[in-house]
Amino acid sequence: MKDGSRDGERSAVMMLGVVVERRPLAHPWQQWRWRAVSVIPGAGPVAGWRELRREGEVVEFHAGTLPLEIHRTETEAYKYNLSGRPAVYVVMRETGDDAFPWAPAELSASPWDAQAHGEVSEDRVEAVPMPEPVIAWVKDFVDRHHVDRPFLKRRRKGRDKAAHDLAEFVPVSGEEPR
Repeated sequence: MKDGSRDGERSAVMMLGVVVERRPLAHPWQQWRWRAVSVIPGAGPVAGWRELRREGEVVEFHAGTLPLEIHRTETEAYKYNLSGRPAVYVVMRETGDDAFPWAPAELSASPWDAQAHGEVSEDRVEAVPMPEPVIAWVKDFVDRHHVDRPFLKRRRKGRDKAAHDLAEFVPVSGEEPR
């Protein structure tokens, strides 16, 4: 096949409900801490925030349902995520609303995407535990699409070498590329 996959599938999407916790803070400038605490596989759309649980002043809300999209070209990142404590990365964005100042905006299963997003924006990225059904779904996708590729390390060409003498990239094992 032209796209290189067995079944032509380039990506897959699963809808996840995002649970956001509001917890009181003893801080002079901020009354509440808002953070994503979990995701709900197969959650339906929700209009507005819906209270799920309350323990004293700590409240958990179903804040919305977002797509978790995984891509065939990012299986190395998913594989790495699954090797430790699997997480779904929730991007929390300021809303400007006093009632709900932070809201979930995006989801990712790639720790590398989460890190990059956190470095270049004012959004917060929070890792929440990946539920078992999502782990199984991501693992199945990785098993079907992951292709090990050798890590190629850049090597400088010597000034006295001709352009064709050395490859610019070489496998880490030291073997010359063919």
